[in-house]
Amino acid sequence: MNKIIYLDNNATTKVDERVVEAMLPYFSQNYGNPSSMYELGAINQKAIKEARETMKEFFGANNAKEILFTASGSESANTAIKGILAADRLKTHLITTKVEHPCVLNVYKQLEKEGYNVTYIGVNASGELNTEELYEAVNEKTALVSCMYANNETGAIFPVKEIAEKVKSINPKTKIFVDAVQAAGKIDLNVKDTQIDMMSVSGHKFHAPKGIGALYVKSSTLITPLIMGGHQESGRRAGTENVPYIVGMAKAAQLAKDNLGYETTEIKRLRDKLEKGLLSKIYNARLNSAARIRVPNTTNIGFEYIEGELILLNMNDYGICASSGSACTSGSLDPSHVLKAMGVPFTSLHGSIRFSLSRYTTEDEIDYTISKMPAIIDKLTKISPYQKELQELKERKGII
Repeated sequence: MNKIIYLDNNATTKVDERVVEAMLPYFSQNYGNPSSMYELGAINQKAIKEARETMKEFFGANNAKEILFTASGSESANTAIKGILAADRLKTHLITTKVEHPCVLNVYKQLEKEGYNVTYIGVNASGELNTEELYEAVNEKTALVSCMYANNETGAIFPVKEIAEKVKSINPKTKIFVDAVQAAGKIDLNVKDTQIDMMSVSGHKFHAPKGIGALYVKSSTLITPLIMGGHQESGRRAGTENVPYIVGMAKAAQLAKDNLGYETTEIKRLRDKLEKGLLSKIYNARLNSAARIRVPNTTNIGFEYIEGELILLNMNDYGICASSGSACTSGSLDPSHVLKAMGVPFTSLHGSIRFSLSRYTTEDEIDYTISKMPAIIDKLTKISPYQKELQELKERKGII
């Protein structure tokens, strides 16, 4: 297969060549342990310090010491949630949403087994968070509120700054953790002057390598380390630092921040073109990601009465890469927990495809996808066991 149209950038992204170039010296030339006293170690310690300053700017934080390097977004989330609870075991009530990434939801499911009381907040049909339901759930025993910044399947942006401010006004001691993995590099994070206590990102979502993440921890927030051992990361995360990947993520963060304007204009335009093209050309397509505010690169479209796995397999024949949900759950045949929480009807629940663009996506690729998808869906519609329902759908839409 020669032609590849990559529209699965919420799963992972291509590593920018400039990021690779920045990393290379730290594999074979500047290979010293950053904790060592000699110059070879000091070079790497300086590189980490500079990367931390860059990530401070990326988060919009006040102090570089508030940035903690991890191995992934999942580790960052686990560190934030478990670290806060280990530091304060007196409060036993937790709040999160029904549409969080599995790296958050599965932690909360485990915490329920350990005796914590967890409230799961729902979303509306457009994927927007029921914030009033969240505020009503906060009480004097609420230790932590976890809320994603942007949903990985629909792109819906949650008002995390407003949520943090409102929650703190109800209970000032409640901590706020924001999973910003799908927001990072697409919108400005800017945690400065907010009430958010912790925020996580993952490098491979904005053109850095897989295997590197970061966690913002406000200087006034105390957490217990998830990984115990040496003194690295100011005692908050043990293990010899992954210098090449830290340098790479910092370079990717700088490039992403420089490209935010392109994200909100050109990538959004291409996303909207793809969305409009598919919805206008395919009668049994419906838009799932209809939130008023969402990240500029993401759309989620349901193709009624067809299985998503069949759609993806046929798309692959044309070199088009997309996803039927979160990268961490797409291997499952179960329908998306996000779309279920939104009340997406059964008719398209199993046939929903997430398309996610990046700065490498071209107009020709969008045109190609729009040209190929109708034939793919038409082919699968003809072998669907729901012919009666499809005919009724045609009639409702005035299609002869």
